[in-house]
Amino acid sequence: MSRAEDRGTARRALIVIGLVLVTLLALALVWATRRVLIWLLVAVFFAVALKPLVDRVERRWVRRRALATLLVFLAVFGLLGALAAGIVLPLLDEVGRFADRAPELLREARAGRGPIGEVLQRLQLRQYANSHSHQIREYGAQLRQPAVGLVRGVLETLAGLVTVIVLAYLMVLEAPKLIAGTLALVGDGPAERLRRVGRDTSRTITGYLSGNLLISVICGGLTFLVLFVTGVPFAAVIALLVAIADLIPLVGATLGAILAAGAGFLHSPGTGVVVLVFFVVYQQVENHLLQPLIMSRAVRLNPLTVLVSVLLAAELAGLVGALLAIPAAGVGQILLREFAPAGLRTVPAPASDDDSAGGPDPGDGDRPPADD
Repeated sequence: MSRAEDRGTARRALIVIGLVLVTLLALALVWATRRVLIWLLVAVFFAVALKPLVDRVERRWVRRRALATLLVFLAVFGLLGALAAGIVLPLLDEVGRFADRAPELLREARAGRGPIGEVLQRLQLRQYANSHSHQIREYGAQLRQPAVGLVRGVLETLAGLVTVIVLAYLMVLEAPKLIAGTLALVGDGPAERLRRVGRDTSRTITGYLSGNLLISVICGGLTFLVLFVTGVPFAAVIALLVAIADLIPLVGATLGAILAAGAGFLHSPGTGVVVLVFFVVYQQVENHLLQPLIMSRAVRLNPLTVLVSVLLAAELAGLVGALLAIPAAGVGQILLREFAPAGLRTVPAPASDDDSAGGPDPGDGDRPPADD
């Protein structure tokens, strides 16, 4: 082997080693900043969802972009804050009532009376609780230790929420400049395709977020009504948890049904059966009426794609990933539809001035014309 070949081999080896090191460094950087990247991703979804509303307000009522953005954000997040307050205040009231009744419930449980005592008696756990009361008290004392971590987690969540809102606000505010600068770099044909991708992406994300929130509110409200009528304690707390769980696609309603039915069976077997029957009926209504009616026009994905997207996103980013999996998959489908090779799909030809004045573009096929 000549010296030139040795140098070429060494150069290629160094390039491969360098690429591997750069890839590892990039992955380490992504992992170290994963929390900020998740905040940024959530902010992008909020910005894409709220931009059309800001544009409409700016065109019809307010001419200044900053004022229109501020009004829309105050209205949307004020409404969400009012909804959260309407949920959290009853939750705090329920927690306070539970804290006041905790000593009485403990005494009843030790005596085998009350709902908890009856459950312990029925499951033959009362003797175990009495014989291991010392260990149970020690375990209860240990539960108080993570209070500092809990407070820190709440503060981090609030900081993340504020950061997401500020990032989304700035993205919507600067969106016209960013879009105009990007489109000016690519030319007329690619610019029209990018506009079409942006419109479809905005419809997908806005439809999914609003539809998923509406379905969750319906599920939580009906759950509270059933639990309240059947006399299950802490109905507001359980209904809130069910509504939050229902935000998770596919499996959320099932998780909420397990929680609510368990609370119903703790209250009484008959109540548990009623709650279980309610959730069986409700899931059929949600799957065959609410989901198609609310979500079908926003995100068109087959169930296998939805399930795989939710599982992968939940593994990568937890609850936030599970919530954003379906719109992310919908956006990916839009990108594949627009940028797939010509052999796999015929990309619609960009609209020209003659097309806007005359007949439809034959390259568009059966795709309806996108409105501005």
